[in-house]
Amino acid sequence: MTVPLREELRGIQPYGAPQLDVPVQLNVNENPYAPSEAVVADVAAAVADATRTLNRYPDREFTALREDLAAYLGHGVTPAQVWAANGSNEVMLQILQAFGGPGRTAVSFAPTYSMYPEYARDTMTRWVVGHREEDFSLDLGHAADVIATERPSVVLLPSPNNPTGTALPHEVIGTLAELCAAYDGVLVIDEAYAEFRRSGTPSALELLGAYRNLVVTRTMSKAFALAGARLGYLAAAPEICDALRVVRLPYHLSAVTQATASAALRHAPELLGNVELLRAERDRTVSWLREQGHRVADSDANFCLFGTFADRHAVWQGLLDRGVLIRETGPDGWLRVSIGTPEEMSAFRDALTATLEAAPLIEERA
Repeated sequence: MTVPLREELRGIQPYGAPQLDVPVQLNVNENPYAPSEAVVADVAAAVADATRTLNRYPDREFTALREDLAAYLGHGVTPAQVWAANGSNEVMLQILQAFGGPGRTAVSFAPTYSMYPEYARDTMTRWVVGHREEDFSLDLGHAADVIATERPSVVLLPSPNNPTGTALPHEVIGTLAELCAAYDGVLVIDEAYAEFRRSGTPSALELLGAYRNLVVTRTMSKAFALAGARLGYLAAAPEICDALRVVRLPYHLSAVTQATASAALRHAPELLGNVELLRAERDRTVSWLREQGHRVADSDANFCLFGTFADRHAVWQGLLDRGVLIRETGPDGWLRVSIGTPEEMSAFRDALTATLEAAPLIEERA
């Protein structure tokens, strides 16, 4: 049977990193520290309580959760400025459903998160990608030219960036927000990895009061070790949240998801303590890679991008053969490793050293 698939979707492979059963999995930026027994018990109790009313639809406004998220974010964010969905992926898709669509354009600057063009494709939004500088920073002159030419309704930029880990300074975000506003566009700063920022790196949340077209998205998958719960959220002007209500599916956020997220937020200090461990391990990994002579992008995330290799796939395969799975992504020649436990990162260092010693011809290229 030939299914009536949209023509532009024919032959496309579904998105997803390899899911392989290997001892050390460092390819999808997960938090390696499972929730503690205290978190497990609190979530279990909250879910049990929610289960007693599963014959009823959940609170479609997820009022209690929005209050909890606003309190966690701080920076004067109110519940009316908070929206949530099933992972930041659904949040982004809803943004493109509301503000993109046929006849409209979304813009980003590569290298950037590989799902962005898929959100645009799925909402039939025209996709345009500019470029970043060699150090993965954003040239404002180039960005201004692209925005002036394309007049996008949505600009999507991760900060810290995925896959590079680099963050955007406030002056860049403010200028971009002003450029987008000139064409009635919204600027989305994707802060999925915000909790892993180095000391002194600011959050775009600080700018919400100054730019009403600014949207700051977050996730509970990384810092809160809730990748399996699927809870993403954003902070923005209330009118932006109201617009998303138009495109959301009825009762899109289950009672179980709402209960799980609120329970985890009650344990924020404990969970963010593990974030501190990962930040320290990331900095050690960056230093070690540089000591070995590799190029490494400055990272404010829970991963680092390193290279560059004449045959990066051979390096990736060599690591896999030694029981370590990382991600073959980003610009040509680069690889990305998620930050794991000290034991996992030791295994990564040993595997990378052994791989390059076994095949010196794939070592770093000029």
